[in-house]
Amino acid sequence: MLITPTLRMASKRTYQDALTALNSLQSNYANIMAVRQSGDRKNRMSILEMYEWSRRLGYKVSDFNKLNIVHITGTKGKGSTAAFTSSILQQYQDKLTKIGLYTSPHLRSVRERIRINGEPISESKFTEYFFQVWDKLDKTTSPLNEFPHMVPGSKPGYFKFLTLLSFHAFMKEECSCCVYEVGVGGELDSTNIIEKPVTCGVSLLGIDHTFMLGDTIEEIAWNKGGIFKKDAPAYTIMGQEPAGLKVLQERAKERETSLTEVPTFKQLDNIKLGIAGDFQKTNASLAVVLASQALNSLSIIKEDTPINSDSILPEKFITGLKKTIWEGRCQYIKTGKINWYIDGAHTKESIEAASRWFAQEVASNNNKKILLFNQQTRDAALLLKVLHSVTNNRLNFSEALFTTNVTWKTGSYNADLVSINVSQEQVDKLEVQKELASVWKDLSSETKSNICANIESAINIIEDYDIDEVDVFVTGSLHLVGGFLVVLDKYNNQ
Repeated sequence: MLITPTLRMASKRTYQDALTALNSLQSNYANIMAVRQSGDRKNRMSILEMYEWSRRLGYKVSDFNKLNIVHITGTKGKGSTAAFTSSILQQYQDKLTKIGLYTSPHLRSVRERIRINGEPISESKFTEYFFQVWDKLDKTTSPLNEFPHMVPGSKPGYFKFLTLLSFHAFMKEECSCCVYEVGVGGELDSTNIIEKPVTCGVSLLGIDHTFMLGDTIEEIAWNKGGIFKKDAPAYTIMGQEPAGLKVLQERAKERETSLTEVPTFKQLDNIKLGIAGDFQKTNASLAVVLASQALNSLSIIKEDTPINSDSILPEKFITGLKKTIWEGRCQYIKTGKINWYIDGAHTKESIEAASRWFAQEVASNNNKKILLFNQQTRDAALLLKVLHSVTNNRLNFSEALFTTNVTWKTGSYNADLVSINVSQEQVDKLEVQKELASVWKDLSSETKSNICANIESAINIIEDYDIDEVDVFVTGSLHLVGGFLVVLDKYNNQ
């Protein structure tokens, strides 16, 4: 539990003050490693604390039922599914005035995690609601016999605080319906204090966050299925691994709800989705059914969209899918002679999908191909090997750049992107980057490798190439992509 610093008077506090306070809630690298090494995968106190933090804010958890929440988990595609779902619901703003969307992590600004009608909450409202939560937690206490560590002045960690803030903001804004993306897992995730969601969704399952969720697809499916609630219809994509699907079905039965597999709608073959990549059709299909269930439960539409691959989608649903914006996922940006292909893929499954997308987009041209890569905390070498295996037969990279997630040449992070949950020693010594360069040399000995201490320097190297046109694949981490977009924004606005 974190004891946080005293801040200046409320009347003078700014958005930057809120960021400083929020960043003080991050767990440091040593603490994270201690948790991982402990093997404590079922820390039930964590979710109990969320109930208590909510009480200290003045809420009963049942109060959040009025937000009519769509709850989404999965390993790959849960963020895209949430974005598609939110965009569809926004097409019904004549009935649903405000649609909330809570996702993680953010790219440029932490405000992206808390959106209303697709737009990040403003700096002024973020600051206002942030300090309402902060000050309330400062002034309230918990029963010492139940929560002896939750003393006055203590605060939840970074993600828990933002989850609390999202509930508070959406309640204050009187949102009609909210879409919540799970942070990690499901069963013990901070978002899982939701009692009565209108529906739940599970995107593609895979192996990730094993130190928290387990080493097998069955363990991970059990954890993800923890968001299922009684009488809240649950849906998942068609094509899950059988072992994982079986566990999801068991969890649905245990929670007294239904679980339905959603096929990919054929109609999506003829629609240009707002998020690129063929694999997004699966996420869009799941979003269609989740939005339909939500609208039906709220009596906005009278019938659910039929769940078969030949179903014809309502026009508003198609509009929502086309208008979806979700940066950092199969995103294309052109600046001068450089074509940037950007995807924050950071799991085996997502790296496979993103690499196929990049190869498909650029394999037919003769442009120079560059890889800009980092993953600071997961098995970075494995992800790099997967990327190489997918792209190797379709294109050759001329150069690979391995950077840290540090934003600027000065060695500083952008204020919204400060990270203390990585080993500063590893970052300073470029340990991960050197390992990745070595791995890549073994995979592709003819490719030139370059190690960069920060994202700005990596971009400068690419921009200085004396060539007509170049295709750059930026991937490996949403943190890398976020910093990359911040630097690119600065350069484009100069």
